[in-house]
Amino acid sequence: MWTYLARRIAQTIPVLFGISVLTFVLIYYLPADPARMYAGPSATVETVMRIRHELGLDQPLWVQYIRYMERVLHGDLGFSYRKQIAVTTLILSRIPYTLALTLGGVFVELAIGLPVGIASAVARGRWADRVGMFIALLGVSAPPFWLGLLLLYGLGYLIPIFPLGGTGTPAHLVLPALTAGLGGAAWYARMMRSSMLDILSTDFIRTARAKGLAQFKVIFRHVLPNALNPIITMAGMDIPWFIGGVVLVERVFNWPGLGRLAVEAIETVDVPLILGTVIVTALVVVVSGILIDVVQGLVDPRIRHGR
Repeated sequence: MWTYLARRIAQTIPVLFGISVLTFVLIYYLPADPARMYAGPSATVETVMRIRHELGLDQPLWVQYIRYMERVLHGDLGFSYRKQIAVTTLILSRIPYTLALTLGGVFVELAIGLPVGIASAVARGRWADRVGMFIALLGVSAPPFWLGLLLLYGLGYLIPIFPLGGTGTPAHLVLPALTAGLGGAAWYARMMRSSMLDILSTDFIRTARAKGLAQFKVIFRHVLPNALNPIITMAGMDIPWFIGGVVLVERVFNWPGLGRLAVEAIETVDVPLILGTVIVTALVVVVSGILIDVVQGLVDPRIRHGR
């Protein structure tokens, strides 16, 4: 296991390096001028040139990249042009909100999706299966921004149970987590059902039933442990999505997450902030992939990463 972890960590270095190079080159060839965006539309050419020199944007691309990576290796992600604050400080201030939304959304996905999937698999072909899959189809089809507005109107305005967006209390997290997690819950229900049906048709399950083992024990002792591997993989893939893919949810509920911060950086061509959010997101993606592989090895003893 430790050999596998060391190998995977070593593999993340060229991945992060390639992402940083690609992002840096793409931003360099943007049609927008960061110095002009920073100076404003009424600034003179001399002012723009001076700002470009102060920001180091008049240097060759490889020089800019080397200087940037030197700062990154020391924990300095640069200084935001538009927000006038260190990028590291800005990102760290958004991480707690992103982490809260990620945990809340994943909890909603698992708490709703797994029971529905299990019930549908056990009651295959019966009314419970049809109702569960119909609900899953509705969840997959509902756009997140529409679902968020519907929840805001219903549970924030008509029946004022939860706040109308913003942050501050645990109640502010409920509607964003529901909006972000309901669509994923539908996918988990469908995947759990499919995975369990595959396991239920295997020989060792038929043998367990032939020996007189109770249905409850068959499901929770033999079927579930073998059906959870694709669910764990999907949960690991959801973590990067919650970090940068729930921008519409963050917009609807005025939630200050990393995804919203990245969009704001792109809109204002804030180069250091764009690079910072991309690098942090890429780091989270590769780390979550490693953690999911470790969890899979712990859940399923048949997986031996060290071999």
